[in-house]
Amino acid sequence: MVPTPTDRELIGRLCIGDLAALGTLYDRYRLLVFHTALAITHDRQSAEDILQECFLKLNAYARRIDVSLPLEPWLYRVTVNQAYTWVTRRSRWLTSLESVIDRLVSPARANAEHQLEISELQSAIQHAIDSLPPSQRMTVVLYYLNDLSLKEISYILDCPVGTVKSRLHYGREQLKRQLQTYLQPRLDPQSPGNRSVSAGQKI
Repeated sequence: MVPTPTDRELIGRLCIGDLAALGTLYDRYRLLVFHTALAITHDRQSAEDILQECFLKLNAYARRIDVSLPLEPWLYRVTVNQAYTWVTRRSRWLTSLESVIDRLVSPARANAEHQLEISELQSAIQHAIDSLPPSQRMTVVLYYLNDLSLKEISYILDCPVGTVKSRLHYGREQLKRQLQTYLQPRLDPQSPGNRSVSAGQKI
């Protein structure tokens, strides 16, 4: 059996013009890039375009990539930068919301009343995220949707960890303020079916 080539080996082959290596890397990481771009732009065609652009850049800059480091953070950075350009140019922002909802409200999601509310809540969260400054939007998506660590986001967005923490904090607080009408019954300890978020819970 032929051993599966490592990313480092594939990038080395790419540096000498082996486009088959690019195809292997594309197959390996295309879903990661596409889903991240789609979560940020919420536009399938734009996500497809960003996917293609990301791997064109991988081919163009292969010699500059530090092969001693994992490739995924580099791909995230390129994807986020391309998506940020798309969002800025078109001044719009829609994102996949299920993971954000899971952290803004409690895990108690099984009752019928909640299922009836979810569509309206999704719309409200979309509007709230749309109102966030772009830097906060990026941080919220990477942290909640992609489950990346603060250190990973720091690398991807090319800013200190403290800045990531600040953006996450202010973005989360702004989302809570915007969603007060929907969240208050869940956060009020006197409310039936209380769905409050504990102080230590990651949201």
